[in-house]
Amino acid sequence: MSSRTGLCRDRVWRCLLWVWVTWWTCLPATAAAADYPPNIVVIVADDLGWKDVGYHGSEIRTPHIDKLAMAGVRLERHYVYPTCSPTRAGLLTGRNPSRFGIHGPIAGRSEQSLPPGTTTLANILRTRGYTTALFGKWHLGLRPEVGPRQYGFDQTYGYLHGQTDQYTHLYKNGDRSWHRNDSFVDEKGHATDLIAGEAVRFITTQRSKPFFLWVAFSVPHFPLQEEDQWVAPYLSSIKDPSRRLYAASVAHMDAAIGRITAALEKAEKLSETVIFFTSDNGGQEEYHSEVDYGGKHGPYPVLGDNRPLRGWKTDLYEGGVRVPAFVYWGGHLKPWVLQTLVSYLDWCPTLAQLAGAKISDQWKLEGRNVWSLLTGQAVKLPAPMLYWNVGDAAAVLQDDWKLIARQQNPDAVELFDLARDAAEKTNLARTKSAKVEQLREVLATQRNLDP
Repeated sequence: MSSRTGLCRDRVWRCLLWVWVTWWTCLPATAAAADYPPNIVVIVADDLGWKDVGYHGSEIRTPHIDKLAMAGVRLERHYVYPTCSPTRAGLLTGRNPSRFGIHGPIAGRSEQSLPPGTTTLANILRTRGYTTALFGKWHLGLRPEVGPRQYGFDQTYGYLHGQTDQYTHLYKNGDRSWHRNDSFVDEKGHATDLIAGEAVRFITTQRSKPFFLWVAFSVPHFPLQEEDQWVAPYLSSIKDPSRRLYAASVAHMDAAIGRITAALEKAEKLSETVIFFTSDNGGQEEYHSEVDYGGKHGPYPVLGDNRPLRGWKTDLYEGGVRVPAFVYWGGHLKPWVLQTLVSYLDWCPTLAQLAGAKISDQWKLEGRNVWSLLTGQAVKLPAPMLYWNVGDAAAVLQDDWKLIARQQNPDAVELFDLARDAAEKTNLARTKSAKVEQLREVLATQRNLDP
């Protein structure tokens, strides 16, 4: 073979290599996504109202939340339960929390918990090689024996109960709650800073394995305890002192989310990470107690803002169950607004399948994989049906029709057409009797599935 022929062949191979490398590096991020499972970060705010984020027009400044939301998929019809424990159970399992007998907050010294052995998203992701961690609020079991490590989390840090003094980290009745890996510990600092700091530490120590990080903040749930640096920006813009404290706690949380995002970026993991943000329920209207925390906190006559939605935390109206939420994955999800109904039950199957898990019928999932909705693909999903059972009242939502029924007065039902009346101003129960009866049957069927 002549040197000239060899030189030509070498040039051909170089050209082919150049074409291959150019083709690979120019692939869109979505095409390469299947080659590796993404990191998953779930951020849960506590009692954040619909209009308590900047991108919904709030007077509260949330630049870090806004930046992620505007660069991601904003979920403008994202539904949860009207209180915290049920929402967290549904997020982790993809099942209605009433199937576990969880209808409201697990409180006091209750022995109740998410049933041991329940399959959770953390369990599922561990089978896919993920390192799993939960930092912040647990609220699905108030004792270390039923803490997060019993449900698939490798690392845990935060508090077991539904609320905490931001500095002493004690529950409202004085019980210990702050823990590391389900063992009680004593730490100094504001809960928001401690939770964010633990998340940053976790991110910076992860190397080769994908990770699932659940960050559950303690704010803006009462008690509200914020330093002047967070309150001062609202002295002239918000008159009510309790609302100012609320705004300060949201701004503090937003800065903490900024720290987490910056840590992902510094570790060069942001483009490899799906971030899902939600509130656990709608904003609370007010709070006062002469017993909780020895009566040293509050009263707070003005807290959250759910406008233009009706109702508050604990309500089955939209203000209690429809919350600010978004999904961000830079380079993989385009920025847009999704108006299709999505719920807290959808995230377990969606994130599990995104990580490559095969769905099992044994998990008894009631949510859907909504990834095709997030990406804007023209894929028709099964129509969702949402069901809430809070003990003294229940509701179903199907095809934009919501029926609310109360145990004490079964005849006084409420029917709303959310497609035309998102503020739930007009009860159509009298004029739409056929629809009422149809949804009563749906409600009865769902109730029969509860223990």
